[in-house]
Amino acid sequence: MPLVANSKLPTFERLRLEGETVVAREAALRQDIRELHIGLLNMMPDAALAATERQFFRLVGESNQIAQFYMHPFTLTELARGTEAQAYVGQYYESFDRIREQGLDALIITGANVTQPDLSLEPFWKPLIKVIDWAYENVASTLCSCLATHAVLQFRYGQKRKHMGFKRWGVYAHRVVDRKHPLVNDVNTRFDVPHSRFNDIARAQFEAARLRILVESEVAGVHLATSADGFRIVFFQGHPEYDTVSLLKEYKREVARFVRGARADYPPLVEHYFSLKLQAILEEHRERILAARARGEPVPDLPESLILPALDNTWHDTAEAVINNWIGKVYQVTNIDRRLPFQPGVDPDDPLGLGK
Repeated sequence: MPLVANSKLPTFERLRLEGETVVAREAALRQDIRELHIGLLNMMPDAALAATERQFFRLVGESNQIAQFYMHPFTLTELARGTEAQAYVGQYYESFDRIREQGLDALIITGANVTQPDLSLEPFWKPLIKVIDWAYENVASTLCSCLATHAVLQFRYGQKRKHMGFKRWGVYAHRVVDRKHPLVNDVNTRFDVPHSRFNDIARAQFEAARLRILVESEVAGVHLATSADGFRIVFFQGHPEYDTVSLLKEYKREVARFVRGARADYPPLVEHYFSLKLQAILEEHRERILAARARGEPVPDLPESLILPALDNTWHDTAEAVINNWIGKVYQVTNIDRRLPFQPGVDPDDPLGLGK
């Protein structure tokens, strides 16, 4: 069902040009279709701000429930931003005060860059808690991505993430371990999910918090879990929203950091993402960079024209199916008056009827 271009946010036009269904607000108002209002707390750094919008907007817009999706992006004023990004946020984003006043049916919270050894020392820590506490009482379901999952596990459940000593970076096979949960209904029982993180919340920690584990990987650990009621909070540890090229862009940034001396080692290849042919191309490129540096010559550009056509996406369809199930349950349990999150007769402590 369509995204509604309820603002002049450039992401709407970008998605329309990519073939997504986006309708003008004026046209949407003439249609007798239920609205769903979904917030996006975007905490990503400036360079990834718009891309993250597109990734999550796309997943929501591609779900096939009968609804019009009004997206409400906002961020935290405590996050430092450059002049251009601050102007972008000021022009296109809403304030949290307005979000609270108008209400939401559901909320998505992105990851963020961290600079401190403990999340509680980050400038976004207290304002993020404020948003999540409000959402827990006033929004039917909150979906937390990666860093947001780690933050909620720490402040609400007392489970701190642990540094792995390396970066879990790649596309990993996962398996559904709770096939009766509505969020994984009709989802492939085995599928891939991208991960990109230095820290991990282990299965034992999810279990200690009495959370419901739905999907995990033998290598990458727990990916999808929910709060005990099965719905109020949904946790992603991976990045199913990633575009096909997202990990390539990360790899390119890390190579650039090596070239300018910001990292001492040449970045390893992203695991299970590049084919054998692409690995050979990138290894050859690595040797050319090292040779150029040794001679004091300009380094060659990444041969993206050889790489981009050969990249495969093995996760998006399943990500879309999970989001579709999530949106479907939001649709079923929310009240048309968004200030009242649950329909009459829905137990807020067990909105999916899973049993306590």
